[in-house]
Amino acid sequence: MKEATYKRLFRSKRNRMVAGICGGFGKYFNIDANIIRLAIVILMFITGFFPVLIAYFIGIAVIPEET
Repeated sequence: MKEATYKRLFRSKRNRMVAGICGGFGKYFNIDANIIRLAIVILMFITGFFPVLIAYFIGIAVIPEET
């Protein structure tokens, strides 16, 4: 019987600007991290900075760094 392999979300060590959150999401969804970064900036302007900023800091605390 074949074991199931699961994708895991990690903060990137190589593709990082601040904490590696966008690089990790880019690797998880197999898209360029710059697209994620651009989406984060646009969401910050739309929501008034604080909701996305709080979610980003929660991501830093919750998502483990890749080994």
